[in-house]
Amino acid sequence: MPDELAVAAASLLRRGYRLALAGAHDGPGPLRVVYLFTSGPPDRRVELHVELEGDEPAIPSLAALLFPASRFEREMRDLFGIEPLDHPMARRLVLHQHWPSDWHPMRHDAGRPPAMVDDARPYPFVEVEGRGVYEIPVGPVHAGVIEPGHFRFSVVGETIVRMTARLWFTHKGMERLFEGRDVRGGIELAERVSGDSAVGHGLTYCLAVEEACGVDAPERAGELRAMLVEMERLYNHVTDLGALCNDVGFGLANARALIVRERLLRLNAELTGHRLLRGGVVVGGAQLRRLPKAAELDEIGERVAEIVDLATRSSIVMDRFAGTAVLGSREAEEIGVLGVVARASGLELDARVAHPFIELPAGFVPARRHTGDVLARFQLRCDEVVTSLSLLTGLVARGGPLRAIGAMPGQRGAGSGSGIVEGWRGSIVHRVEIDEAARLTRVKIVDPSFLTWPALAVALVDTIVPDFPLANKSFNLSYAGNDL
Repeated sequence: MPDELAVAAASLLRRGYRLALAGAHDGPGPLRVVYLFTSGPPDRRVELHVELEGDEPAIPSLAALLFPASRFEREMRDLFGIEPLDHPMARRLVLHQHWPSDWHPMRHDAGRPPAMVDDARPYPFVEVEGRGVYEIPVGPVHAGVIEPGHFRFSVVGETIVRMTARLWFTHKGMERLFEGRDVRGGIELAERVSGDSAVGHGLTYCLAVEEACGVDAPERAGELRAMLVEMERLYNHVTDLGALCNDVGFGLANARALIVRERLLRLNAELTGHRLLRGGVVVGGAQLRRLPKAAELDEIGERVAEIVDLATRSSIVMDRFAGTAVLGSREAEEIGVLGVVARASGLELDARVAHPFIELPAGFVPARRHTGDVLARFQLRCDEVVTSLSLLTGLVARGGPLRAIGAMPGQRGAGSGSGIVEGWRGSIVHRVEIDEAARLTRVKIVDPSFLTWPALAVALVDTIVPDFPLANKSFNLSYAGNDL
């Protein structure tokens, strides 16, 4: 019941759970909202279901209990027309101003999109007033070849007082595109949620579908999947190490990192037939063309170590990285950030430990840093490269077949399932619902960027404007994964 929601949520939070996902479901029967709370280790998941009645659905806001709920509630308000009661900031999140206020695209009776007319209403950015305060608008079109996002800075001199991000320029209705697909066909869409996280999202989707269908992938499939996840983590972190150096004018380190990145992308193509590792994870298992060789991994490790040594011996790099865009552990925890950003601020959050899909090596402990600045996020990526190479070396040494795919059941009743994977940016969560014909009726996706984007604004307070590109790159959040 809606009245019991806050009590149940507060109880779970006191027991150490976090809100990993909240999504509305407009299927057969009444409109529903599902909340997924998770904790671990050991892997624990609790779902709260609330049915909504009437033509004007509403639900008590949980924003006062935890910040992530605020984001989920605003998303549901835009896409489903569910009003979060007593929400402290019940304004648009996903839909831009030219979208009709009474049209909610995820409702099944929404119909085709109506005509949209830009009435020139500005987004209600919070205005900072005071002597010497001025605004700098940046984007959504940027100088680099990057995704679109608008950033509004309130500045005194060169110091940032406040930054507000306006995203969702790449909203594609991704979750709606899953509906009606066969569960096997959904993997191709999942791999494209965020292009640099094909394995992370693809595997998370598969784990959710397999739980919904009541099947377990073979043990060998888990090993192959873990290899692919770590290969994806590896090439993305190497790319970021170079890009961060490039943002402070140290192009030599970036040039060397790009060489390693290209070597990894070519290795990806040899392993799966695709430079971004698409096609390696399938529903029920995984398949590779070959395994990475120990010598190849050793060479990658040596080259990355040279790049890190080059960067850390540069006074220019260290001066720009240290103390820039600090996100404290308290702020990180309150906002609910995940992955690299969380661990660089001292938080112990890693789905490889909390929600493992294979048995990890004894004594595996994810790397952490504690200063929460650009340097900590750089150093954490260095640590994670070492960790990924170590995990890959151990997995390759186990040997085994290159293909392991379990049988999927035939006709089965409707069901639901959730998947959680530690992608290279952080924990990815998918929740699926299927019908009796094994077709998808609802897929809810949470990319770690969705929960981490608000932290960038906090880290930028008292940072100078010229350091924004550096701070932004140190977070390196996905626009597509956030916007869906």
